[in-house]
Amino acid sequence: MAWSTRQIADLAGTTVNTVRHYHEAGLLEQPERRSNGYKQYGVPHLVRLLQIRRLRELGVPLAQIESMGRADENPVEAFRVLDAELEATIERLQRARAELALIMRHRAPIDLPPGFSSVARTLSETDRSLVMIYSQIYDESAMDDIRRLVEEHPRTEADEEFDNLPPDADTATRARLAEYFAPVIKQKQADYPWLNDPATRASKDPATLEHTMVESLRELYNPAQLDVLSRANQIIHGKTDERPDADDERTDHE
Repeated sequence: MAWSTRQIADLAGTTVNTVRHYHEAGLLEQPERRSNGYKQYGVPHLVRLLQIRRLRELGVPLAQIESMGRADENPVEAFRVLDAELEATIERLQRARAELALIMRHRAPIDLPPGFSSVARTLSETDRSLVMIYSQIYDESAMDDIRRLVEEHPRTEADEEFDNLPPDADTATRARLAEYFAPVIKQKQADYPWLNDPATRASKDPATLEHTMVESLRELYNPAQLDVLSRANQIIHGKTDERPDADDERTDHE
């Protein structure tokens, strides 16, 4: 007995379009045609179609089915590779589920890197942006340290003031904030020495790391905030800005 395309598709539990796709992919031989032009499939076609479906159920991509040969050839090594790939996929999905559970528990933004859901509420919008960028330029150990830094240093009123600092903040305010942040930054650098040489924990080349950090800070912080960071860095390194402040210049001219 011979089957039509629709009949063999129904018998194999698939669709006509799928059968045609297997023909186009070279996985299923074309059957002979009757005198009326209709295809007539035989038992070998049905067996091969069932073999293909079984391999698909096991997760074998179509592109690999032909290279694996027929089922009776027992492609053990290919199945070992497939099993390893499936194991890796399962582990990835399990990690994703665990991370989703944390995101839902902490009501954290979905875009933060893995591990940061528990500290999401302590991060400002700028902090979140920086953390996302860090995840692309630093290795996993660096990201673990950054997460610990956030946990170890709860936000203070000074952090809030810095986040809300207007671009035209007066010199006294910027200097005061710099004096506050200098020892804080210095302590972080002492606890995590790689912060003094970020390239040692970078996942990108040094030039890309530097360019990304410079552009990120320039875009995410306004001039007054950048000035605070610059002044804090000068204090840490024992330098002072000898340039007269704008407020002092106005006093001298009055």
